[in-house]
Amino acid sequence: MQSSNPVLSRYEKTDKAGFAYNEGVTAYTQAAAGGAGAADVDASFQQITAGGGARLTINDVIVKGLLIFAVTVVFAVAGWNLIGSFPWILWVGLIGGLALGLVNAFKKVPSPPLILLYAVFQGLMLGAISNWYNELALSNEYPGIVLQAVIATMTTFGVMLTLYITGIIKVTKKLQSVIIVAAVAYLVIGLASFVAAMLGVGDGWGFYGISGLGLIICVLGVLIAAFFLLLDFEAINQGIKLGAPERESWRMAFGLLVTLIWLYLEFLRLLSILSRN
Repeated sequence: MQSSNPVLSRYEKTDKAGFAYNEGVTAYTQAAAGGAGAADVDASFQQITAGGGARLTINDVIVKGLLIFAVTVVFAVAGWNLIGSFPWILWVGLIGGLALGLVNAFKKVPSPPLILLYAVFQGLMLGAISNWYNELALSNEYPGIVLQAVIATMTTFGVMLTLYITGIIKVTKKLQSVIIVAAVAYLVIGLASFVAAMLGVGDGWGFYGISGLGLIICVLGVLIAAFFLLLDFEAINQGIKLGAPERESWRMAFGLLVTLIWLYLEFLRLLSILSRN
């Protein structure tokens, strides 16, 4: 199945052998000419990419993912503790994270320093906004909202990964199209809600502040973000199959972090609505 991921589509070739075919054949021939054994030849074929470097593996994605996740958590703790003294840190993290997110999304070659810097800014934003949601929930006598959102996010990640690995949900072209259309529609609703909030609708919460409607929209947001994880898993799987270079592990980890942050914020908003009710 041809990938709909714009990153991975650059690696696909018209032949069935995949991204590393031409370079792999060359390595195979050279190894055989040098008298290498069958196992060495096969290993050489499997590890080399068209760029001459190591191929992407799931371990690469896991290591990079854990690294940028750890950076995000560390700076989230900093953001949580600094928001009281420096309220503007929320906007620094939000604007910086948005700018770096766009830069990293459109870069042809992933930049580890920029991705790590994205994790720094997003960590500051997450810590600051989590503190704000926590104080809001406490004012409504609803403690533990942040911990609940974290548990819900990690649980959803585990469930969606299990559904993908077991094949209970298969990522087809049709499913990809449905998820992307739903995400675009949700983005439009979010922008409209922001404008409505500026006009005082829903007590400043926009559509999310309207009883019943806000809860429905928020649940839809959680579901769309959860299903977006399937697209991330499929992108990683396709990247490995197509023989993408090892450096793409940074892009894969970046994509996962973006979706997890989105999912976490949706859970925070959902729990906040429940606390108000």
